[in-house]
Amino acid sequence: MQHQRLRFGKGFRVALRVRRVQAAQMTLAPGASEGGPDNRHRGAEQWLYVVAGSGLAIVEGRRQRLAPGSLLVIERGERHEIRNTGRTALKTLNLYSPPAYDDDGEPLGPGKR
Repeated sequence: MQHQRLRFGKGFRVALRVRRVQAAQMTLAPGASEGGPDNRHRGAEQWLYVVAGSGLAIVEGRRQRLAPGSLLVIERGERHEIRNTGRTALKTLNLYSPPAYDDDGEPLGPGKR
């Protein structure tokens, strides 16, 4: 068993990982974004759950508004960007299967962009 209390500090941080799944937390300041037209995970699916704040996901050119309680699945290889469009921090919990980042937040082999 592993346990981690999520504190949602600045930026992206890997929280926990096991052999086939990884959890990470991300906080974006108002007006900030992560990813872009060339950002993708070649070897991993990403499940993004919005804990707080509001934003916009652009996945393969399609736009999806994000709000607390939103659950978004970004499939393997889909190009994507997450933007904070609100006035408060956008806080998300992200699950990757298989793991896409090392413990320092650097992309892993098949998870590379």
